Amino acid sequence: MDSLIDCSKVSVRHSNIKNAGLGAFANTLIKKDEIVEYGLVKIVDCDGHNNPYLFTWSEDKTKWAYTSGCATFYNTKIDSNTRVIRDFKNLTYKIIAKRDIQKGEELTHTYKSLKWRKCFASLN
Repeated sequence: MDSLIDCSKVSVRHSNIKNAGLGAFANTLIKKDEIVEYGLVKIVDCDGHNNPYLFTWSEDKTKWAYTSGCATFYNTKIDSNTRVIRDFKNLTYKIIAKRDIQKGEELTHTYKSLKWRKCFASLN
């Protein structure tokens, strides 16, 4: 059986982004459109507006989930080097490279809820 989670191209260490804490980094060269990692999510019953470690998990902004793998540690940037593909029905995600990413480069994505979640107000 194939693994449902793979984050083998990613490691977590201290971020290069000021005040970001931890971050995700490429363990190898990752080519544009390549899958960086994939995994599962678990829906949680809480108010995600105040928890920056949860992902928005519905189009109507009412469901929240935490992820497997390293996805929680990707910091946000408007000119991010990855994008997240959410499969709401199957509770899975894929993170895809938007461009070639060098080994050792910090991995970022633009948070879907960056502009409207209370926990991200200081980032705007």
